[in-house]
Amino acid sequence: MGLLEDKIVLVNGGSQGVGAGIVRAAVREGAAVVFTGRRAEVAEPLAADTGARFVRADLSDPEQARASVVRAVDTHGRVDCLVNAAGLTSRGSLLDTTPELFEAHMAINLRAPFFAMQAAVADMTARKAPGTIVNILSNCAHGGPPHLAPYSAAKAGLAGLTRNAAYAHRWDRIRVNGVNIGWTDTEGEDATQRAFHGAGDDWREEAAAAQPMGKLGQVDEIADFVVFLLSERSGVVTGSVIDWDQNVIGGFG
Repeated sequence: MGLLEDKIVLVNGGSQGVGAGIVRAAVREGAAVVFTGRRAEVAEPLAADTGARFVRADLSDPEQARASVVRAVDTHGRVDCLVNAAGLTSRGSLLDTTPELFEAHMAINLRAPFFAMQAAVADMTARKAPGTIVNILSNCAHGGPPHLAPYSAAKAGLAGLTRNAAYAHRWDRIRVNGVNIGWTDTEGEDATQRAFHGAGDDWREEAAAAQPMGKLGQVDEIADFVVFLLSERSGVVTGSVIDWDQNVIGGFG
C-alpha cells in the first residue's frame, strides 16, 4: 500500500522480535529503514533479506542511542520516523531487584528511548519538518506482575515521556505515540519462558488456549499497527498510549 513511501525510518531494537517485524513492515510499505541491535549474527540476515541497513549499537549507552539517529541521518540525510522497540524483560520483584538490575532496565527501557527521541526531534525541528515517533511499551506500564517490578517502572516512565514529548512538540507537527503490547509470541519471549518459568515446548499452545482470542499477540499484527501510527493515515493522533491487547485493564467480573 505504500503507507511509508519515501520515508526514512529508524527502528531501535529492530534485529529481532517485534522490532524485526516493524523493520519488515516498514520496508514493505516503501520506507528506507535503518535498524539497530547488538547481535550482528541475528541482524545481518534480516538486513540482507529486507535491504534495511543494520547499525550495531548498545542502547544502554545514551551516546550510542543518540548516535543511532546520527547514523541514519548520515546515511539518508534525515529521519522521518523513529520507533523505540528495544526492551529488557529480565525478572525482578520489589524485594529482590538489585540496583544493578534496576539500572539495566532504566537504561534500555527508558533512557535509550529518551535520548534517541532527543536526537530525532532535534533533526526534525532543525529541518522544520514533521515527523512521527512510536514507542513500544507494555501493558505492564499499568502495574504489571510482581516479578516485573523494574520493567513495569521503566515502561510507566516511558508512557509519561511519550505524552510529554507529544505535548511539547505538537506545534512542530511531530506526533509521538506509544503502544502497550500484551503477551506476544516472539523468540525472546520463548527464551524468557524457558529461562525464568521452566516452560516446555508446548508453552505457546497452553498460553494461547488461556487467552480470550485463543492466541498470543502476533508480531506481524503489531508491526502493521505501528506502521499505521507512523504513517499519515493515522491523521492527527498524538500523545496516545494505546493498549494493544486482548485483556482489558480495569475490567473485572
